[in-house]
Amino acid sequence: MALHKGEGWSVANLDDLGDGPGFRKIRRELDVSEMGVNAIVQPVGVEPDFHLHERQEEVYFVHQGAVDIEFGDGTKHRLEVGGLARVAADTPRKVTAVGDQDAVYVIFGAEGGYVGRDGQQWNAD
Repeated sequence: MALHKGEGWSVANLDDLGDGPGFRKIRRELDVSEMGVNAIVQPVGVEPDFHLHERQEEVYFVHQGAVDIEFGDGTKHRLEVGGLARVAADTPRKVTAVGDQDAVYVIFGAEGGYVGRDGQQWNAD
C-alpha cells in the first residue's frame, strides 16, 4: 500500500515510510496536526540514551518484537507485542529492543489535555 491522501484523511503502511532501522515520521507523512506520532524500528543491541521532554506526555505501543523500557528511577519493564506505556514529559526514559528480532514501536505524544467524547452520527444522505 502506498501513501494515499484525500480531503481530511490519509492512509499508509509503516513500510511505506522508510527502510531499515530508525524513525518513521508518521506525523509528517500523514499530515497529523494535533499530536506527535512516530514509529521507531530498533535493532536488538542498540543501546539508546535516556531522554525526556519539556511538555509532551508520551504513550508507547509495541507493534513487533519486545523492548525494555527503563525509567530514570531505575525501574525497568519488558513490553512485548501489544505492550503499552505512558510516560510523563519530564520522566527520563529509554527504550531498548530485546529478543531475537528488531522491535517496532509507535510513540504518540501531546500536550494540552484530553478532548473527551465528541463523536457524532453522520449520515451521507
